[in-house]
Amino acid sequence: MYASSYVWAKVLAHMENLLTPTVISTWFDDAEVVDLTEQKLILCSPTEFRKEWIERRCIPYIKDAMKELFQMDVDVQVLSKEELEMYQNRSQKPQFIEYNPQFTFDRFIVGPSNRFAHAAAIAVANKPAEAYNPLFIYGPSGLGKTHLLYAIAGEINFRHPEYNIIYIKGDQFTNELIQALQEGRNQEFRNKYRNADLFLVDDIQFISGKESTQEEFFHTFNNLYENHKQIVLTSDRPPSELLRLEDRLKTRFEWGLIADINPPDYETRMAIIRNKSKTLGMDMPDDVCSYIAENITTNIRQIEGTVKKIKAYWELTGMEITVKNVSRAIKDMYKGKADTLPTPSLIISEVSRFYNIDESTIRGTQKNKGTAEARQIAMYLIRKMTNLSLPDTGKEFNRDHSTVIHAVRKVETALADAKNPLNDTIRDITSNINNKL
Repeated sequence: MYASSYVWAKVLAHMENLLTPTVISTWFDDAEVVDLTEQKLILCSPTEFRKEWIERRCIPYIKDAMKELFQMDVDVQVLSKEELEMYQNRSQKPQFIEYNPQFTFDRFIVGPSNRFAHAAAIAVANKPAEAYNPLFIYGPSGLGKTHLLYAIAGEINFRHPEYNIIYIKGDQFTNELIQALQEGRNQEFRNKYRNADLFLVDDIQFISGKESTQEEFFHTFNNLYENHKQIVLTSDRPPSELLRLEDRLKTRFEWGLIADINPPDYETRMAIIRNKSKTLGMDMPDDVCSYIAENITTNIRQIEGTVKKIKAYWELTGMEITVKNVSRAIKDMYKGKADTLPTPSLIISEVSRFYNIDESTIRGTQKNKGTAEARQIAMYLIRKMTNLSLPDTGKEFNRDHSTVIHAVRKVETALADAKNPLNDTIRDITSNINNKL
């Protein structure tokens, strides 16, 4: 029996030839497989309007695709969100990853900047825990690291549907550990992760500096590795540059293979733009594709978002797709050097994420040591990385400019000592902020 995620991805691809990619993207982007057997395929479309449209017009196409591709004569049922909740009132194996059929190896545009990471991911998917373990993929945000994680998961899920696949982000691992400790569910937490056959961790850099999290992750890593389970990690920088990560973890992350992903070159950007526009049912002129590729250069996610926005303008306003029209439509999506400063909200968000403290707490009045340090660092970074004045910086925290001056001076005094660990903290948070620009 094939994995349901693989079957559904194949069915969607087959129906694209009959209904066009635009129809598939419009009506099926939130549809998911709930259950698949030899006799039935149960889907869920949370949007009632789309659910009814699929029921009226698409069930014959789905049934034909299942029969042609897999020789399965199935009944097709589409559930609403409410119907899904009732259907799920039965015992089933917990799922820790939601597979996205868009994130496959076939849909990953390969170029010089990511070819090595792509090849390593395929090798791991073909031979989990045999080829490279762990696989550590690093690079700036928005370049396809998560896409490769999901592609690995999808391929392994197809080859080994019995595998327990777990995906988690670094900061979520910390949050779950804290909750487990508070509720006395330590063993349940450990069983969840140490029983994985494939363990995927996105943004592992966020466990840096968190002693309890690193201790738990160290034992989880060892348990999985010793039992020949595949581990794949992503980060915004290589292990050697994770300054606040324990050396014993750095060493283990370097046991397998380290692969980097860099911003795509012009040719790769052009390929991404053409592929995305084709998927969305658009035929963009070469000069428009070239204009986008020349102006949006570092982030694949932003490139794809630009193509989606152009499609929306095209459909809603009927505008002709020319360089002049496109430049007006997307002028807010690319930045000159003067526009790349982070916002105070972004800085506070990343400080909050690093310290695992609510943003409202950092902006509030609590004065315990951890909160005070996080607040002072946020003030310092806003002064260092933005053009905000002292009074405007203070307003972000409901304080006056004298409080900001005190915070900045205190951080600068600490940073003057090269051995002070606050130097590593500032570097880590600054890197996280820059990766979001």
